[in-house]
Amino acid sequence: MAVLKVGVIEDELVIARTILNTLGELGYSSCGPAINFTEALAMLEQDKPDLVLLDIQLAGRKDGIDVAQKLNESHPIPFIFLTANSDSETIDRAKTVKPHAYIVKPFTKEELFAAIEIAFSNFTGNRTDVKPAPAASNSARSFVFVKEGYVFRKVYFNELLFLESDANYVTLHLKSHKKIMVRSTIQDFVEQLDPALFMRIHRSFSVNLSLIDEIFPTEIALEGRKIPIGKSYRDELFKALGLES
Repeated sequence: MAVLKVGVIEDELVIARTILNTLGELGYSSCGPAINFTEALAMLEQDKPDLVLLDIQLAGRKDGIDVAQKLNESHPIPFIFLTANSDSETIDRAKTVKPHAYIVKPFTKEELFAAIEIAFSNFTGNRTDVKPAPAASNSARSFVFVKEGYVFRKVYFNELLFLESDANYVTLHLKSHKKIMVRSTIQDFVEQLDPALFMRIHRSFSVNLSLIDEIFPTEIALEGRKIPIGKSYRDELFKALGLES
């Protein structure tokens, strides 16, 4: 799994390093810093952050608002403005590009954490545990973001063996034998996954079809773990696998 990657675009290097250190303490991955418009675009293309912390005042002719316009046009990810200016003119300019949050420097670790969590949550929807990747269909994606503690972690589909439902909670069983519990119904969670890979085979289980090792009359095996097949799901499962039921 990979944690949420936060890009830093800030031309004051001392402040940038402090932000990068704080991101590490909060459990996020990071990239940067980029100090101007050109470096910012290069970082977005090469490092592909999931969210950006963006200073409005940057070195060079183009500022953070120009970067934000480019983000809106070509890189649909959430961004948070960082600035030492809280005057109405600056805020009015910032509002034109619709930032997902706005932090006035200096700020605390807790304020930064809250801004990142709220911005990412608002960008991807109101659900607090499962975050689909932005601007991509489920079949085009290869991962889903899952909230574990206070960090959104990226879980790749090829790591996910099966889902197990328990009322309003779902446990993700990974190939590494790690388990992650999220607050969600199994139906809602499955909607975030690639329908060509994952299928409900029981009222309490959904499995990664590509990782099935063996199929028995009433159960399947994934890397030695047996999962029951519900009677009402059997025909659809066999059809998806090209088998005769």
